Amino acid sequence: MASHRGRGLGHGRVAPVLKEAGTASTQPATQPAAAEGAGAGWAAVIAGFRRHLVAELDRSPETVRAYGADLANLRAHAEREGRPDLADLDLTVLRSWLATMRAAGAAPATLARRASLARVFSAYANRRGFLATDVAARLVGARAIRQVPQVLTAPAARQLLDAVAGVGPAQGNPAAAQARRSAEIQPRADDDPAVRRALGLRDVLVLELLYGSGVRVSELCGLDLGDVDDERRLLRVHGKGGRERSVPFGVPAAGALRAWRTSGRSLLVVPRSGAALVLGQRGGRLDPRTVRRILARCAEMGVVPAGLTPHGLRHSAATHMLEGGADLRSVQEFLGHASLATTQIYTHVTPERLRAAFVQAHPRA
Repeated sequence: MASHRGRGLGHGRVAPVLKEAGTASTQPATQPAAAEGAGAGWAAVIAGFRRHLVAELDRSPETVRAYGADLANLRAHAEREGRPDLADLDLTVLRSWLATMRAAGAAPATLARRASLARVFSAYANRRGFLATDVAARLVGARAIRQVPQVLTAPAARQLLDAVAGVGPAQGNPAAAQARRSAEIQPRADDDPAVRRALGLRDVLVLELLYGSGVRVSELCGLDLGDVDDERRLLRVHGKGGRERSVPFGVPAAGALRAWRTSGRSLLVVPRSGAALVLGQRGGRLDPRTVRRILARCAEMGVVPAGLTPHGLRHSAATHMLEGGADLRSVQEFLGHASLATTQIYTHVTPERLRAAFVQAHPRA
């Protein structure tokens, strides 16, 4: 499985030559494409590179858009350096591009991603004949520092889900009582009580699935009605790189799904809803930004810490599974990670857990 690091996106794969503007299939790979005016070569090679990402590397639309924005940034930097044509791109320009971003405070992960993209793009442009040499072959980027993700404790996750569902003890917890009274998290522009109740059911389902099944917010928003297997309590999830996996969900999530489909979705559905499982207020497929607003509202009410993201609920689910005794390979499959190294970030150990393990297991404790 190709990765985003280093030259993994294209290394080891011989891409068929595409007949792109400014390039012919018979053109020698060692000769750059002919320049035609300022910025010659950039548009053609970027267009071809985007097709390469989709057709050959099966990258998601989000990844393709992100890489396109990064390449536009690189092109603008090259023009400021007096190198407007793609054929003028060299290692000096690439290093100054990364140095400029570093001076502006770019995160190490951003620098690492853009250095990786530069290497893959340079190799692709060289194979297609847009660059005489692979100018980024010796480019070294910053090493990304993996942060320990923000997670909820298991009691805090339970409190969040009980609060938004309006169940469980609210005494002594003003935030939970407020959530119960409102029966919804997201402020509504619609005055129709039935619609507000439907959106409240939708919000409960969103949080139950984010935590209960550990799906990414994009995967949640992409679910269709046919992706739910009620009998086996499984979701068919379409993840990164077009990978499909089956993810289990528990009894509370099953109840939230049943309530949403029987009493909520029908009040929001419109012709353009299609088969989308989770809908926005206007009937379209739920937007990830709406999910972030739901959690932001929870934070304002004090139900969750400020800054908790939808991905934080995914982190929480993985951490709690490991704390409950699940093995790393099972969690990898649950989350849909292509590499076990990605899953290992969840193995962070708190001092309390380390001390408890020491007392239990060490003969000299």
